[in-house]
Amino acid sequence: MASTDARDQPEQPDQRVPRDVLGLLGPTSPGPAVSGEPVVSGQPAVSGQPAVSGEPAFDGHRPPPAEVVADCVHCGFCLPSCPTYLLWGEEMDSPRGRIHLIGQGLAGEPLSPAMVEHFDRCLGCMACVSACPSGVRYDTLIERTRQQVERRHDRSPRERALRSAIFALFPYPRRLRLLRGPLRAYQASGLRRVVDRTGLLRRLAPTLATLESLTPRLTRASRPPRRVPAYGPRRAVVGMLTGCVQSAFFPGVNSATVRVLAAEGCEVVINPERQGCCGALSLHSGREEEARRFARDLVDAFAAEHLDYFVVNAAGCGSALKEYGDLLADDPAYAERAAAFAARVRDLSELLVELGPVATRHPLPVSVAYHDACHLGHAQGIRSQPRELLRAIPELELREIADPELCCGSAGVWNVLNPEPAAKLGDRKARDVLATGASLLVTANPGCLMQIAAAVPRVADTPGAAGSPGGRSVALAHTAQVLDASIRRLPVERLLS
Repeated sequence: MASTDARDQPEQPDQRVPRDVLGLLGPTSPGPAVSGEPVVSGQPAVSGQPAVSGEPAFDGHRPPPAEVVADCVHCGFCLPSCPTYLLWGEEMDSPRGRIHLIGQGLAGEPLSPAMVEHFDRCLGCMACVSACPSGVRYDTLIERTRQQVERRHDRSPRERALRSAIFALFPYPRRLRLLRGPLRAYQASGLRRVVDRTGLLRRLAPTLATLESLTPRLTRASRPPRRVPAYGPRRAVVGMLTGCVQSAFFPGVNSATVRVLAAEGCEVVINPERQGCCGALSLHSGREEEARRFARDLVDAFAAEHLDYFVVNAAGCGSALKEYGDLLADDPAYAERAAAFAARVRDLSELLVELGPVATRHPLPVSVAYHDACHLGHAQGIRSQPRELLRAIPELELREIADPELCCGSAGVWNVLNPEPAAKLGDRKARDVLATGASLLVTANPGCLMQIAAAVPRVADTPGAAGSPGGRSVALAHTAQVLDASIRRLPVERLLS
């Protein structure tokens, strides 16, 4: 956060660089708008807070590394994969544009509101990391930059209130579970259909409307056991993250994950009474100290267990857990333990392929479109393993989605902070999913499941719109649920209902 006396200083000029700065940034032709629509105007508004005059943008605590900034040659290969560049066609809303702004900050420029605006607009999807031929670690740059922004930028009262509410709720599983009763009653009452039909909530409170539309249909959830033995010979002892949103809104995914792991010879240690948030939302939003606190607590929760692996079934959480060694590197009491913990972290699909299958797969006659969650495909590099597992199921037909590298618009809490552009990205992804003609969409992240589930009805209900399949629908499931259904010989209708 900015100091109090800094707010009294005169405002600095807008730090945005014109789109025609060709010499430094390379070609700047506008990217195509989402789904062939014109480039969207009306980007999120600048907060309006004064710039910090006389102070460089970044302090000495974990600034974005200058050597990583220097790795960027501004070639433009990242542009077609960047969701915000496709939305707005603005150079400063591309990875190389933001890297240029980071370079300005390292050179001593102040952290202006316009600079923060472009950093805030980044989804953190890491598609640019996959696309970059120079291997630029943009993930490190944006993560370190956001930590600086959260410490040093004075947000508007509205922004502070919204972010405070988000981070007082979402990283706390118990608080989320308290909402289940009222939400189930709301869904059962029929009010949800009335709200959707009138569109009044979206006009009056778009953030609340976004949260309402993302909430999945809730069913009864039982508390998970502390430990589940392996079926047959034990091959490994694995800890398992139950997660925040996953445990509150997708408990069936956790149950399926436990059954699959047990069927594959894993003893599963859950410790539901001790584990809390992994810190992913905080880490990816620049809330460094909060993320470090969550990380320490999770390491402590499993300190007494002799684990071979620690399994995660949510892409964003897995990405954060694998960063624990870096996050706590300067903590003498936790640095070694955090690095050892991170080395044991595996995504569910990653571990299952690593161990090799022992449980029999039974036929599932269904067509499946697989969606690469960004923090699984781009951040962790896990693409082939989920597909390998799905293809091994008899009678399952796997279909690929167009433009798989593009984010669906969920991106942790980005869709809550930026509901309108997130909806456009969600609609594009939903159109691409429906265009496959698959009966079932499968992915490995709760945020993606909620985002695409909210978008499919919007797209399916607009026949005749450009690129719209019109009238089609698709069921959604997590990879673990599909594997569980095959191993348990469940009817495919259980997945499609």
